[in-house]
Amino acid sequence: MPIVSIIGRPNVGKSSLFNRLVGKREAIVDDMPGVTRDRLYGEVEWDDRKFFVVDTGGFLAKDENAFVEGMRAQIRTALDESDLVLFVIDGREGPTWMDEDVADMLRRSGKPVIVVANKIDDGIHEDLIYQAYSLGFEEVIGVSAEHKRNISDLLWLVVERLPEEPEGTIEEQDISVAIVGKPNVGKSSMLNVFAREERALVSSIPGTTRDAIDTLVEIDGTLFRFIDTAGMRRKSKVDSSVEYYSFVRTLQAIDRCDVALLVMDASDPFTDQDKRLAGEIIERGKGILPVLNKWDILDKSTDLGDTLKKKFRDEMPFLSYASLHFASAQNGRGMHKIPEFLLSIQENRRRRLGTTQLNRLLRDILAFDRLPSDRKGRAFKIFYCTQADIEPPTFIFFVNYPNLATTAFTRHMEKELRGLAEFGGVPMRIFWRKKAKNDD
Repeated sequence: MPIVSIIGRPNVGKSSLFNRLVGKREAIVDDMPGVTRDRLYGEVEWDDRKFFVVDTGGFLAKDENAFVEGMRAQIRTALDESDLVLFVIDGREGPTWMDEDVADMLRRSGKPVIVVANKIDDGIHEDLIYQAYSLGFEEVIGVSAEHKRNISDLLWLVVERLPEEPEGTIEEQDISVAIVGKPNVGKSSMLNVFAREERALVSSIPGTTRDAIDTLVEIDGTLFRFIDTAGMRRKSKVDSSVEYYSFVRTLQAIDRCDVALLVMDASDPFTDQDKRLAGEIIERGKGILPVLNKWDILDKSTDLGDTLKKKFRDEMPFLSYASLHFASAQNGRGMHKIPEFLLSIQENRRRRLGTTQLNRLLRDILAFDRLPSDRKGRAFKIFYCTQADIEPPTFIFFVNYPNLATTAFTRHMEKELRGLAEFGGVPMRIFWRKKAKNDD
């Protein structure tokens, strides 16, 4: 998805605009300048277009404070990453010399810019918008983030100015694999193993993420497209924006992949970062192969593997359908099995259950399982089920009272569905829908 960054001097309402666009109160809003220090991102969908919107700190060009210099570096990184910039000013106050400094930076960047004159709370202040044209940009719109005024007009304008969606270039036989993980877990090393050891490197093609490279590799007759996110969250003494934007780029890579290779450090596995990435992969319906890399550096006892597998189940129970794999990109141990696992997971994502199998499942459930009910005496009934989609496998159960389907019962149904066929490494979607009176 494209990236739209919100940039401007302090205290012009950037965080309020961010919250309004995202639809949630994610950014801290305060009258004190400089409250926003770290980058915040959100996902926005408008007119069937999705994009990331990013809140940035206030830009002050002439302040020599070390902290402010760090914020400037973050904002410059935001600018480099952006497909479009929302340049926010205080529409009531009009352009100031600080806004001029921001405008100079934006003009030098060459990025498309929409000037957003915020705090135009009602029609009385509409004439103040014209002052914003003095900043030298063609696109100007007056809004009130606080009162939601003209926000829909702004979103239409943003969608019109976003770059066109790239046409699909991935061939059907390609399997797109995003290599994701926290910093320094060996993602680049893994890509290097896939690209050179007993394998033919077909080509390197620039990806839609800016400093990621899609590497096409043919392995045993199957073409894999590896989306490398390695190095995107390098530690920096200058600022944290590299780490921040690496996470946004990682989300972009996950959006583009079929299966995500979640690389974790065997010496420090199952961290909060690992769990967060796993959650993003599941939410996007992608296949997942969790891998513990650097297996070679551990002082392995006979039962260490079993211990780590148990810890994996305890720490990441939401991945109970995925198998943990051990590997070492350094010495190659376990690496040759990964493409086979990836291929199997992608096949599972495309698996479709037949009507006969689903009918047999329903018959068994209705005969042997205790169905939910409520205190009003209403009994849960399942009339029929259909598989509505693949990638990920999606099932719809038509019932009398959808709200009676508890989380525990949904999990039970997922377990039963997984027992009908191989769905390892693949999240599953289950929906409960009320059967219409005229349904057959």
